[in-house]
Amino acid sequence: MTDFSKAAWSGVLLISLFLTACQDAPNAPPDAADLVAVDPDSVPEQVYWGDLHVHSSLSFDAHSFGNRNLGPEAAYRFARGETVRSSSGQEAKLQRPLDFLLVADHAEYLGFLSGIEENDALALATPLGKRWQSYLAGKEGMGPIMTEYVDMVTGVRPRETPGKKFAQSIWSDVIEIAERYNEPGRFTTFAGYEWTSMPGGRNLHRVVVFRDGPDKTGQIIPFSALDSDDPERLWAFLDQYEQNTSGSVLAIPHNGNLSGGIMFADETLSGSALSREYAKARVRWEPVYEVTQVKGDGEAHPLLSPDDEYADFETWDETDISLTPKPTDPEAKKRMLQGEYARSGLKKGLAYEAELGMNPYQFGMIGSTDSHTSLSTADDNNFWGKFKDSEPSDDRLESDMGGALWPNAKLTASGYTGIWARANTRAELFAAIKRREVYATTGPRIRLRVFAGWQLEATDLDREDFAARGYRRGVPMGGILAQGGENGAPDFLIRVMKDPDDANLERVQIIKGWRTVDGEVKEKVHDVGVAETEKGAVTFAIHWSDPDFNVRENAFYYVRVLQKPTERWTAYDKENFGVRGSSDYPDFIQERVYSSPIWYQPE
Repeated sequence: MTDFSKAAWSGVLLISLFLTACQDAPNAPPDAADLVAVDPDSVPEQVYWGDLHVHSSLSFDAHSFGNRNLGPEAAYRFARGETVRSSSGQEAKLQRPLDFLLVADHAEYLGFLSGIEENDALALATPLGKRWQSYLAGKEGMGPIMTEYVDMVTGVRPRETPGKKFAQSIWSDVIEIAERYNEPGRFTTFAGYEWTSMPGGRNLHRVVVFRDGPDKTGQIIPFSALDSDDPERLWAFLDQYEQNTSGSVLAIPHNGNLSGGIMFADETLSGSALSREYAKARVRWEPVYEVTQVKGDGEAHPLLSPDDEYADFETWDETDISLTPKPTDPEAKKRMLQGEYARSGLKKGLAYEAELGMNPYQFGMIGSTDSHTSLSTADDNNFWGKFKDSEPSDDRLESDMGGALWPNAKLTASGYTGIWARANTRAELFAAIKRREVYATTGPRIRLRVFAGWQLEATDLDREDFAARGYRRGVPMGGILAQGGENGAPDFLIRVMKDPDDANLERVQIIKGWRTVDGEVKEKVHDVGVAETEKGAVTFAIHWSDPDFNVRENAFYYVRVLQKPTERWTAYDKENFGVRGSSDYPDFIQERVYSSPIWYQPE
């Protein structure tokens, strides 16, 4: 629980680390053939920051809510640090560029509105294109288009599509632009899209991420919710893609707080009981989970974790994605929330592992913005909202998104993903996501590294080869520890450094979930590092061992780091525009990061 010097931490970050042997690593995870191992000859030395979920004008909703001109190119330019003129006519610029970006536009009617407005022959070759153009040209405008779109995506009315020729044309443009802005070693782009499943108005969205270039991604067109809203059908498409192209692809579920309780459901979408095959497929295709974004934070909920004083952070728990209210009965609401929040999903996973021999909810954690402005911003003092009407203005605190959705003031300035990788390239970043060596931040770029193992010691925290030793003698965040210690609990080593451009750190916590030998699933929050002064800490170096460890009990552990309180973006707006704003939202919040878990599995 001691602070350590900035110079010492910098030395660890800058040194080239080499593993001379891997034969003493005791922690090969069972049933983990799809995990990508760290190269035994070198280890990740750097954390890269980026966003895997941004929308441009090619997304139907972004376009219809005012983002008409900022396509994927603008998103990439902004993310790498250039000044961009926003949809509201203002100059926008990131305070610090990102290292990677995925423009994940909705696959459903991808680029279709732009095509109609530009009189694209392929867009107008279908009855749907002709009908929507007639609406836009007449007095009906966007109203009937919005109604038809929602009804078709949710399955209320028969689904019409823009046609394969148009879909192939716009997808080719998407992957060509991603290729043009990809600069290995400096700025990485991924081709991908969002699969926008909304069965019954509940959010089951996934972001699909391809590792590959146009030679492989150009062989397909996106599989959308118009093809199927069942995740298992999406996984089958991803499997077929890999078989046909020898490429690599994965899917990232949205934060589930608008899913109506079905993100971590106890049955499949088709109503079947969860099976080992389902669990294996879900872990295979969905290695990480988006735990925080502009539509709220999804780590924990106070109703599910009443003993966690920090569980109620940027909580969205009133409705699902279609604005259908959640139950008012506390017990019914609690049952629904258990299928929505990351911590409860991880706990469910332990129970299913005991039942199925496989954990369907064994995921790492990332953050994204889900911005629909093409502007990836997660800083409260430079927050550009979700839609055009939530860009900075003197009235955004008093308005609703799109004039009819949630209050703009409810939006969360969140989040980004930190990835520990050997290089800023598609291959290395993708491999790190697959092995879950990633973590989520609500905005601040706090450096966090975690290892756990049976042969780690407190003195390892001061070693120049700290990271190399962590990989050789244990596992990093996202890893699995098999039974192997003869001297009790595994050791955890945690090193944290504050964002140099943000507030100091207040505390470091380990959240543990475990299944008892009697079958009960529990959780506990451990304060493992607390700043010794009111002003907070710059760094933490922590050695911790679980005092309640039981060698027979499956468990997960993840790290949560809390900053000292800082102003929420709504407070900045009050100051910048001289407005009152709503008292429903706090002026100060505690930003945070969440590591991917480390799981312990008895033999």
